[in-house]
Amino acid sequence: MSFHFEEHDPETYRRKGRLISLAMAAQLVVFGLLFSQLLQAAFDGGFWLNVLGVVLGLVSTSLVFAVVRERPWMAEVRYAWQLKHHLARVSGYLPGLRRASKEGNDTALDLLAFYHQGMLQLADLNGRTLDDDGEAVAERMRVRQAREERGLPERVEGFDPHDLAAFRKG
Repeated sequence: MSFHFEEHDPETYRRKGRLISLAMAAQLVVFGLLFSQLLQAAFDGGFWLNVLGVVLGLVSTSLVFAVVRERPWMAEVRYAWQLKHHLARVSGYLPGLRRASKEGNDTALDLLAFYHQGMLQLADLNGRTLDDDGEAVAERMRVRQAREERGLPERVEGFDPHDLAAFRKG
């Protein structure tokens, strides 16, 4: 499954993210208490029944979340989760990608460009600035320069996970 960059309003993303987090936390508390009380009433109490009630509340909250996650109003939050997932996946291959990019591998340059663009977009969505060390800034500049020398566009459109198969992890 390919991933393509999308434009989302950072303020909308943050507002929806906070609202969804609060709603899910409240739902977990309500379900946990409800199941704990029901189990306590049915089986004459005990610590492990409370634990089971909380676990059942967590499972119920997860099921509700799995159902609503594909709704249109979840688009910004779903996009950010997918972006984080793909960035984490690429980060496991960074040493191999860096070696291959120095050898002139265009796919490695594409993946490194995706990684840096994604990190910048994620920081923007979260309302943060990247506290880059000099090494990360230098790498971003090297990737940009290498892409320019090869006639590749400065920005990539997205990421195909199958491209990682050509590189060693770690």
